[in-house]
Amino acid sequence: MEEEELECPNSSSEKRYFPESLDSSDGDAEGVLTCEDLELNPFDGLPYSSRYYKLLKEREDLPVWKEKYSFMENLLQNQIVIVSGDAKCGKSSQVPQWCAEYCLSIHYQHGGVICTQVHKQTAVQLALRVADEMDVNIGHEVGYMIPFENCCTSETILRYCTDDMLQREMMSNPFLGSYGVIILDDIHERSIATDVLLGLLKDVLLARPELKLIINSSPLLISKLSSYYGNVPLIEVKNKHPVEVVYLSEAQKDSFESILRLIFEIHHSGEKGDIVVFLACEQDIEKAYEIVCQEGSSLNSDLGELVVFPLYPQEKCTLFKSIDDMEKGCQVYQRRVVLTTSSGESLIWSNTVKFVIDVGVERRKVYNPRIRANSLIMQPISQSQAEIRKQILGSSTSGKLFCLYTEEFASKDMRPLKPAEMQEANLTSMVLFMKRIDIAGLGHCDFMNRPAPESLMQALEDLDYLAALDNDGNLSEFGIIMSEFPLDPQLSKSILASCEFDCVDEMLIIAAMVTAPNCFSHLPHGAEDAALTCWKTFLHPEGDHFTLINIYKAYQNITLNSTSEHCVEKWCQDYFLNYSALRMADVIRAELLEIIKRIELPYAEPAFGTEENNLNIKKALLSGYFMQIARDVDGSGNYLMLTHKQVAQLHPLSSYSITKKMPEWVLFHQFSISENNFIRITSAVSPELFMQLVPQYYFSNLPPSESKDILQQVMDHLSSISSIKQEQTMCEKCPETTEQRCTIQ
Repeated sequence: MEEEELECPNSSSEKRYFPESLDSSDGDAEGVLTCEDLELNPFDGLPYSSRYYKLLKEREDLPVWKEKYSFMENLLQNQIVIVSGDAKCGKSSQVPQWCAEYCLSIHYQHGGVICTQVHKQTAVQLALRVADEMDVNIGHEVGYMIPFENCCTSETILRYCTDDMLQREMMSNPFLGSYGVIILDDIHERSIATDVLLGLLKDVLLARPELKLIINSSPLLISKLSSYYGNVPLIEVKNKHPVEVVYLSEAQKDSFESILRLIFEIHHSGEKGDIVVFLACEQDIEKAYEIVCQEGSSLNSDLGELVVFPLYPQEKCTLFKSIDDMEKGCQVYQRRVVLTTSSGESLIWSNTVKFVIDVGVERRKVYNPRIRANSLIMQPISQSQAEIRKQILGSSTSGKLFCLYTEEFASKDMRPLKPAEMQEANLTSMVLFMKRIDIAGLGHCDFMNRPAPESLMQALEDLDYLAALDNDGNLSEFGIIMSEFPLDPQLSKSILASCEFDCVDEMLIIAAMVTAPNCFSHLPHGAEDAALTCWKTFLHPEGDHFTLINIYKAYQNITLNSTSEHCVEKWCQDYFLNYSALRMADVIRAELLEIIKRIELPYAEPAFGTEENNLNIKKALLSGYFMQIARDVDGSGNYLMLTHKQVAQLHPLSSYSITKKMPEWVLFHQFSISENNFIRITSAVSPELFMQLVPQYYFSNLPPSESKDILQQVMDHLSSISSIKQEQTMCEKCPETTEQRCTIQ
């Protein structure tokens, strides 16, 4: 239906659109609609658009809608309400809107609504969807806050945010006085930030009796939540999925071959519907993408086109729009195949998905505090994850779930619940945050799953080495400033050190580039040589950190001199660089610079390229990453970690691997224990520079090794040189007459 524009005189410049059937066709004054004749939106005072009523019908069909009255009644009478429901029941989009209605009814006297998500993509897409359903403007009445991006104003009523953003807000606003209702969503993901918020909000609720807490959870976690929070109201949303589950009759060795066979069998069957494939790791995504694209191009065109989407969760994904909107204007039937990993479970929103293929295993990062490194371990997914993958299938018609494992495997080898991240991750950032919150009197936290004592001790030890703690174990001035940066504590310490060594600009670029997604594009088959030729133009002899600066500066230069965004994107494609990652790095750097200015830290003018500046950058890096040093023990690129006996090689994309020039000592940014033990983002350092900057008590605690003996010799040599210089200085200060008199005597 065509729509005609109607503007309310008292609505500033905002416009709403209404069906022409609402307008007068004869031009009589009595037939003209005024703003007073139309139903007004209570959130912005403007008449509702026709789209609002269309979306309202869709909302009323959601399973959660049947529970609205019960939810609102419980919200009025209780401080905590738990909502239990499957994926796609509508709880993440509807419950926050109902809470906004509650806050409106009491005139926002206690604040607005904030709803947390684990994934930033989910927070953004929910905010866009809910703003559309509420018929308001994104960034005004409804907004979102994700790391390094804030699409809210002081007038925003309903905010979606990542859980770590709400956690960081507690540093400046410990009791979250801006909010009347807090909704914790995606609880089943068990992220560190969500678990911390669950614990801290217990104390906040006691201090603020007027505050409401809503917890959205999958049914499998309800018993654990009930015992954690006590006897609180539970709203259960029933949502039946007519899903056919197909298990393997016996275990197969090559699940990858089974995946590919299933994809093409489904496509040849002619059954309509998109396919989602859950793989174990990102390397499998790349491998499957290459094969499916290659084989798909030779399929019979009468079956329709097979379009493959690799979904990498760490990248800002546009899958939501493309999956649902691709058919518009498309003449040929297209079947989408989405390749993802466990992290993509909550990123699939399309109702067109009718087939899910699940390998049943995942590659998880498990942190080992003894060696300060992640291990990449292949293990079965949990039963709760398997259930969520089942729920991804559209509920309107029956779907099929192909499990590439046996029923016995599902019942015996899979754990009931996904393990809490707090029990498997590096806790240094969390402990720094908890120390900061302790200043506000919220240091005690009753965690749902307590972290391992060994992990906590390692985190405290690392913060002590980084000078973030004072002699009493509280945050030092350094520690307080470090906590201001939304970064890993080691990276924060390097930024603070760069203020002393006059290389802040360069260090901010490095921090932004290592925090953003990988700036190198995923390479299609056969493009490796061309990509390496392009990347060689950015290589810096001092190491990968310096190469990242070169890439960023080249991107920045193109951005400043290009007439359009398309030109910049084209340049990135030509050089096999990830445009969205570089754009994100630019945003991150800008925010870090704002923090530097806000807390009035010294900022030197850029001097990149000079020998002195190169040395200063290495000093700043060593100040934070002295715990991540490795030595080439045999001259052939086998690097032994200084803190433990793990051996690793440089990553193939390291500048040293490309130029075949292996330094003896390197500082590295990342290391994970896996089939290929690679250290990533490395730069050469000298043992002399290391010994000048390493805390002495850290060095003395290192385990005995040949590398430590070499460093001890370096330290002894430096000490003897220092003693000689001191003696020379003392002699130079002696008067000549005194020297003569001593000789005579």
